[in-house]
Amino acid sequence: MITSIIAAVVIFSVLIIIHEAGHFFVAKRMGVRVLRFSLGYPPRVWGFRRGETDYAIGATPLGGYVRMLGDEVAAEPSAETLKSYLGEIRLDLLAALQDSGWIARRGKTGDDALVAIAGVGEDAAVIMGTGNGAAAALAQPAETLETILGRPAKIDEAVLLREIARAGTVTLAIERLTENHPSALVQAFNQRAFPTQPLRRRFAIVLAGPAANILFAPLLTIVVFMVGVPVTLPVLGTVDQGMPGYAAGLRAGDKIVAVDGHRIDTWDDFSRAVKGSDGHALNLAVARGQPSTRLTLSIRPTLQSTVTIYGDKAPTWIIGVKPSGAEETRRFGPIDAIAHGTAETGRMAVMLVVGIAKIIEGATPVRQALGGPIMIAQIAGREVHQGFADLAMFMVSISLELGIINLLPVPLLDGGHLLFFVIEGIRGEPLKLRHREIAMQVGLFLLVILMAFVILNDLARLIG
Repeated sequence: MITSIIAAVVIFSVLIIIHEAGHFFVAKRMGVRVLRFSLGYPPRVWGFRRGETDYAIGATPLGGYVRMLGDEVAAEPSAETLKSYLGEIRLDLLAALQDSGWIARRGKTGDDALVAIAGVGEDAAVIMGTGNGAAAALAQPAETLETILGRPAKIDEAVLLREIARAGTVTLAIERLTENHPSALVQAFNQRAFPTQPLRRRFAIVLAGPAANILFAPLLTIVVFMVGVPVTLPVLGTVDQGMPGYAAGLRAGDKIVAVDGHRIDTWDDFSRAVKGSDGHALNLAVARGQPSTRLTLSIRPTLQSTVTIYGDKAPTWIIGVKPSGAEETRRFGPIDAIAHGTAETGRMAVMLVVGIAKIIEGATPVRQALGGPIMIAQIAGREVHQGFADLAMFMVSISLELGIINLLPVPLLDGGHLLFFVIEGIRGEPLKLRHREIAMQVGLFLLVILMAFVILNDLARLIG
C-alpha cells in the first residue's frame, strides 16, 4: 500500500510540475510576472525565492498552481493587490542588494538597507537633495543606484525608493503608495500583470499548461519504445467452442503468423485485422507445436455485441479467441521509436477523447468509468511491480488525461478560462466581473461534487 501511495504521489507531482511549468515558461516569455510556483496547495510548508518567483511546496498534495501578478477576475488592481505588489518589489530590491554584495559590505539588512539606499538615484545630487539626508549620507558619493543594485533600477523600484526617502520608513511608504496609486506604479503593474495582457497572450499562457501535459506524453512514449516496450504476442490462450475460430481448427497454443498475407507481430495486429474484417473470410497462417508446423486456415468472423474498452456494448467482429499472455520486450531505434511512440500516443489520445464523449452522452456507466486518487494509487502500485515500461505508459495515460480534461470548458479548469477568452474575442470585451465570479463559483461547486463522487466510488470498489 505504501508503494502504491508513493508511486501515485510521484506520478502526480511530476505531471503537475510539467503542467504548471507550461504556464510558467510561457508567462515569463510573455513578460508576465510569476509570483509563485507551487507544488501542492496552501499552507506553504517549504520553499525558496529565486528571481521574481517563490518556489514552494504546499501541505495539500495532488495539486499545484502558478500565481501570476494581478487579480484573477478584477478589472483593475485592488489596494490589497497593489500592497502585495509593493511587497514583491521590496523583495526584489533586497535580492539585488544581496547579489551585488552591498549588504555584505555595509552590514545592513531588511528595511534598514532600503532606507539606507532610498536617497540614492541615477542623478544622486537631485535625489539626495530631496530625500532622507541620513539615508543619503550612508552612500558613498561616487555610488549610484545602478552600482548599488548591480543593475539599473526598474520604474516600480524607483517609485518605491523615492517614497521611502520621503516617508522615512518602508512600511509608511508602501501605505502611501497603496492609497495614492501613482500612475507610474500602476502602469508598471499593468505591464507585468496577467489580466491586462493582450488576449492572445493570455490565451497562450492558459493553453500552455494542458499543452505541456499533452506534448510530454509522446516524448515519454518515445523513450519507452527506445528502452524497451513489452508487447503481447499473437499466441492463442483459449479458443471458445462453438465460435468460428474453433470451427476453423484453431487451438490453444497456436501462433498467428499472418492474416491475408500481412505479417502479424503482436496481438493488437491480429485483433485489428479481425475487428476490421467487416465479416469477410480471413486467411490465417498459423504456427503450431515445437518444431512448428505451418497451417493455413480460413475463418469468417461473426458479429456479436461485446463490452468495449469504454464499458458500453457494441457489435464487434470476433472469432472467439483470447491471448495466452505471452510477451516479449521490443526495442526500437530513435527514428522508429518516434514513429511508433507518436502513433501510440495519438491512439491513446483518441481513446480518451472518445471515452469522455461516451461518459458525457451517457453511453458509458459513470461509476465504471470514473476513478479517483485511490484507484489511481492502486494502479500505480501495480504498474511499479510490472517494470519501467508499464509504469511509464500509465504515466503517459494520466498525462494525456490531465491535458485533455483541463481543456474541457468548465470554469476553474483551463478550458473554462479559454472559453471566457473566446467569448471576449467575439464580444470585443471581457464578460462582466459578476458573471465571471458566478461562473467560478459554479465551477468550484461542480469540481467539489465530482471529487466527492470519485472518492466515494473508489471506496465502494475497495469495499465491494
